[in-house]
Amino acid sequence: METLKLSPSNSLPLPQQPVSLQTLPFSLLQSCKTQEEVLKVHAFSLRTGTFHHPFISSRFLALYARPQVNNLDYARSVFQLIHKPDLVSWNVLLKCYVENQRSHDAVSLFYELVHDFTPDVFTLPSVIKGCARLNAIQEGKQVHGMVLKIGCGLDKYVQSSLVSMYSKCGEISSARKVFEQIGVKDLVLCNSLIDGYARCGEVEFALQVFDEMPERDLFSWTALVDGFSKCGRIELARDIFDRMPSRNMVSWNALINGYMKSGGFVIARQLFDEMPTRDIITWNSMIAGYEFNGRFMDALYLFLTLLKEGPVPNHTTLVAVLAAVSGLAILGKGKWIHSLMVKSGVEPEGVLGTSLINMYSKCGSVESALTVFRSISRKKLGHWDAIIVGLGMHGMANHAIGLFSEMRRCGLKPHAITFLGVLNACSHAGLVDLGRQYFNMMVRKNGIVPAVEHYASLIDILCRAGNLEEAKDITESMPMQPNKNIWMSLLSGSRNFGNVKIGEYAAQRLIEVAPDTIGCYVMLSDMYAAAGKWDKVSWVREMMRKRRIQNDLGSSCIEQRHAS
Repeated sequence: METLKLSPSNSLPLPQQPVSLQTLPFSLLQSCKTQEEVLKVHAFSLRTGTFHHPFISSRFLALYARPQVNNLDYARSVFQLIHKPDLVSWNVLLKCYVENQRSHDAVSLFYELVHDFTPDVFTLPSVIKGCARLNAIQEGKQVHGMVLKIGCGLDKYVQSSLVSMYSKCGEISSARKVFEQIGVKDLVLCNSLIDGYARCGEVEFALQVFDEMPERDLFSWTALVDGFSKCGRIELARDIFDRMPSRNMVSWNALINGYMKSGGFVIARQLFDEMPTRDIITWNSMIAGYEFNGRFMDALYLFLTLLKEGPVPNHTTLVAVLAAVSGLAILGKGKWIHSLMVKSGVEPEGVLGTSLINMYSKCGSVESALTVFRSISRKKLGHWDAIIVGLGMHGMANHAIGLFSEMRRCGLKPHAITFLGVLNACSHAGLVDLGRQYFNMMVRKNGIVPAVEHYASLIDILCRAGNLEEAKDITESMPMQPNKNIWMSLLSGSRNFGNVKIGEYAAQRLIEVAPDTIGCYVMLSDMYAAAGKWDKVSWVREMMRKRRIQNDLGSSCIEQRHAS
């Protein structure tokens, strides 16, 4: 790793002869508050030759790691120049890594540290926090073992970090075990356990710890609101929210998100309107919540409002609104959002790239979907999945299969969604043999257990080609209950190929699974009519009348130019 180079500051006088440590007074180091000031004194120390004094170099390390400066690159460079860094210096750099979201580097640094030093009560909380952020529970347990071995298990900061780590990694029983061993349980410790229980869905235990707490803060209340909201117990979450002595943005956002997940988008909107202030997380919760509840136009309108009066949209916002546009299939709006991304310099990487491909595919512009796909420099499996599914959706089987083969040549291993896209492509193109081949490849070569959707695609392939007996046999041998789509495929194939026996069998099973499926009665009636069984047609229509099932009128929509 290259050492960063510093130029001496022109604002500081350069000495004409070698100087002693006293030339760089301690008060000068103490007075540095900004990065610019630290850099000036650092440059001066290099020219005077005082930097390499252990006390001076260690002090510069601490200054660069301070929250007011927080320059990891300079801190790391200074650390490398220290001849024999002591444990304090290792601790400073370790903590700086964690605070800069470089937890993997922090854990690696810790393993270097233990070769020369025994960690202390300042080292351990930082590395435990790093393990928690990485969800590296096995490494965290190893550190816990070291804690016990070196006798730091009674330090309250180490104990608190252990409770937090186990809670965040889902090892709530271990968190509780450490918690119970602690004599005086402070507020931070109790909050860590409440948060852990809430994350794991064990909200009753979270409430029990909450009720036993001698004092509570805003985090305590908010963790409960969030926990009950995520578990779908929205009324209890609202009760706790209403009892809060004060509220912050996190508690409002947690409740809004909870209402959206439980279908209460009207109440969520009321809360949104009542909020004193909103952040981008609030807006994202509302837009994604509307999309989740199928309120696509509401999501789009709220996004337009955000552009006028809210904070700057982020990747999460764009993913949510693109999903809403996909639901509406309004290509013009999708292109407009894409143009906003281009103007803002937002690259279609990661999930955002997948969302764009999905949007263009669902809006019918496969060419645009392919253009986005080709523009992504570092393609991940999700991008390949999205374009293969999109091509399959539009019957472009050869193109989808070609990309599937190219993906495998790139060394990416297809998973369940990839095969679903390929099977759908085979279904739309009537490629029966290839469909069977890919289904078998998925199971035998890739070890993927087929889901009901994979069986539905395979059965649809067979039914479209008239292989009804084979489709029926697969349906009866499935390890799970066939769903509505499978029975509809079998019934549709039977109607198209005039197999009344299998058609009646499929219709009977479909009525058992989903008795209100209008298409079932319509196809059954059409099948009987094609076979000249008019008495059966009358019987089906009478059954529809008794069950008050009406054939809905079809509808369609067009996208009008310049429409808002």
